[in-house]
Amino acid sequence: MINQLSWKVGGQQGEGIESTGEIFAIALNRQGFYLYGYRHFSSRIKGGHTNNKIRVSTKALNSISDDLDILVAFDQETIDVNVHELNNGGVVIADSKFDPKVPENSNATLYAVPFTEIANELGTSLMKNMVAVGASSAILGLSHEVYREVVEEIFSRKGSSVVEKNMEAIKRGAEFLQEAAGDQAKSFELEKADGKKRMFMIGNHAVALGALAGGARFMPAYPITPASEIMEYLTKKLPEFGGAVIQTEDEISACTMAIGGNYAGVRTLTASSGPGLSLMMEAIGLAGITEIPLVIVNTQRGGPSTGLPTKQEQSDLMSMIYGTHGEIPKVVIAPSTVEESFYDTAEAFNIAEEYQCPVIVLTDLALALGKQTVEPLDHSRVEIRRGKFDFNAELPEIDDYFKRYELTEDGVSTRVVPGMKNGIHHVTGVEHNEQGKPSEDPTNRINQMNKRLTKLNRLHENFSNPIFTNAPHEESDLLIIGFNSTRGTIEEVLPRFEEDGLKVNHAQIRLVHPFPTDELQPLIDRAKKVVVVENNATGQLANIIKMNVNCKLENVLKYDGNPFLPSEIYTQCKELL
Repeated sequence: MINQLSWKVGGQQGEGIESTGEIFAIALNRQGFYLYGYRHFSSRIKGGHTNNKIRVSTKALNSISDDLDILVAFDQETIDVNVHELNNGGVVIADSKFDPKVPENSNATLYAVPFTEIANELGTSLMKNMVAVGASSAILGLSHEVYREVVEEIFSRKGSSVVEKNMEAIKRGAEFLQEAAGDQAKSFELEKADGKKRMFMIGNHAVALGALAGGARFMPAYPITPASEIMEYLTKKLPEFGGAVIQTEDEISACTMAIGGNYAGVRTLTASSGPGLSLMMEAIGLAGITEIPLVIVNTQRGGPSTGLPTKQEQSDLMSMIYGTHGEIPKVVIAPSTVEESFYDTAEAFNIAEEYQCPVIVLTDLALALGKQTVEPLDHSRVEIRRGKFDFNAELPEIDDYFKRYELTEDGVSTRVVPGMKNGIHHVTGVEHNEQGKPSEDPTNRINQMNKRLTKLNRLHENFSNPIFTNAPHEESDLLIIGFNSTRGTIEEVLPRFEEDGLKVNHAQIRLVHPFPTDELQPLIDRAKKVVVVENNATGQLANIIKMNVNCKLENVLKYDGNPFLPSEIYTQCKELL
């Protein structure tokens, strides 16, 4: 018996590849196994190779694996493209319909299973994915009944006969594989899982849940890969809490409408990806100068322009910090796990309101769409802090306009919303005085700029854990730094370095701007070599670090559209030592 394995299903997009992986993974998750899944898919609705790689373990994990144990193939292309990942003794389970073949130099065992034929016998070829799931369960030594709960949830609305036909498809697939494999059946039998109930979710859904928990009740947005799931989830859930989602005509409208929602006192967010954020830049500047809270989620993907819409990249970092013209206070948070995506999104609304500025929650495609096991979220950790804003406050009577932009010691003025008695003031995108009236007076300009730019000076006192650290060594041979989804992959390779006798520390930057210089500098000072791991071509995070910390860095970069594999980080870091 084994404690972990890697399983992949592949075929043409639109023929049920995603649902095959979903049913397989959800059933194992409910048995108490830990899972990490990553989908490779094309930027079109139907056609083109797609695959879903799922890692299964009895212990927690946060990255995809280098290799592969079981490959389920619905076409020959899947074998040709993915067979090189298979370990010695790996298994290919393929639909006999296309006469599958593995390369002569491969040590993989091929089982040709009549997915389509069995499915047709049961009434429809659509059930071939269920046959494939059944064949996989036989290799894993799992009873086909472990899938019943999932199948009932998915198909019960279509009637009990459909449920039973799908269960029969799983059973027939398992029986065929058992007979074909003989003594080799159960060759990848897993150790028993702990049976505990855990969530199985993507980062986008964690962001959406974090927004709900954080008090968001309005989301204007425009669909875009890989951010759309946030909008889709909240479209269903926000109305249950008295909120709403509006699909706007473009990202410019989404951002300006989000500013309007926050100006009215409703916690509002929008979400997009690189091309959409480019369109939002002018509006983000408007939120900065008018000091209106604004939360934006940016799920990075391959660029520039349309680029690689369905592929991994981390190339928006500079744009998120410096993309707006002029100078405004701005916060950029970069969660590195699904759990952090939940808590950081909820906290983003507190920061936006306390400091009255734009807050960008920066994720990437691997984090946004990678599906993984998540421990139950602790809603008691989420608090609502609205800063200098009280909708029910009684403002003192005044003879003139309210000083919405009053100069204060901490740079944050009292915030009001339309309709509050004695709160009337100007709101404009041009420079203004304390009452919001347009002003080009040089002294006023300096005072208002200083007010805005100094308001974040105390943010680090309130932002807990701006850097995730796994730094057990007082002095290290190597410090590896990353951000967003690279965390799990970096953590995966740390034991390998320890086995080599190397002392390696790890730092994952979670608060990218304002940069946590004081927290990172000591870690760098204690390291003989510092390597920054990131999915872009120009070393954007490394350059940000150089601007804020006294150090020399080496880069490990990947920008082919795929996330890092553990072996890639290990090998390239070793070469730099």
